[in-house]
Amino acid sequence: MARVAFVIGDYPEEQFQLRARTALDYSGPGVEVGIIRVPARPFDGLTPAEIEGASPIFHEAFRTAEREGYDAVVPLGMLDLGVDGGRSAVDIPVIGPLQATLHVAAQLGDRFGIVCYHQAAIARHRAQTRAYGMEDWIAGRRASGFYVQHIAANKNQMIDSFLAAARALIDEDGAQVIIPQGITQCPVQMKPDWLSAELGVPVVEGIGAPIRLAAMLANLGLKHSRVRWQKSGSQPK
Repeated sequence: MARVAFVIGDYPEEQFQLRARTALDYSGPGVEVGIIRVPARPFDGLTPAEIEGASPIFHEAFRTAEREGYDAVVPLGMLDLGVDGGRSAVDIPVIGPLQATLHVAAQLGDRFGIVCYHQAAIARHRAQTRAYGMEDWIAGRRASGFYVQHIAANKNQMIDSFLAAARALIDEDGAQVIIPQGITQCPVQMKPDWLSAELGVPVVEGIGAPIRLAAMLANLGLKHSRVRWQKSGSQPK
């Protein structure tokens, strides 16, 4: 049994519990999910400066997960907050949700359609995908048109807009797999199996994919390369 810590920022309590329940639902044979809460507040929106500033908070959460005996750790959200540095901070796998969805999706098709929250986020998302060397796999990007803070109050409208965007990606851009680049869309407000049935293509989302990938790596006994991510404090000053 692999124990995977899921790190969630400081959302309003109802929204926090919704995300925690969604993550806990991915417990199952071979994986037990636990929740760690951190004071970073992504619900208010994150600029690049705030994204970088959140990394130390998540690094400490990863250390907490390791001290508490978890076998791997996943931060909530497709920004992969603290992941790169976190891999030098701890000896357990630190799995980035966006990176995980891209690589899981690559087993299911070779043209991905990305549906993000809002048009304003696309440039940042494109930069992330380029950094991971996966931009050539992207068929296109669309937006559902809602900022994360407004989705709960506009759930039905968001669902309709998301479906329209995803279908356009499939029909017009040739997408074979849909990635909701924003976990509040899916799997928090829409379940991936329902969404996949509606669209007729696989849907790879950013809570289940990274949690189950983290468990797989832990069960295989695999850890991050110390050639790539040298352990923090291991080098002479």
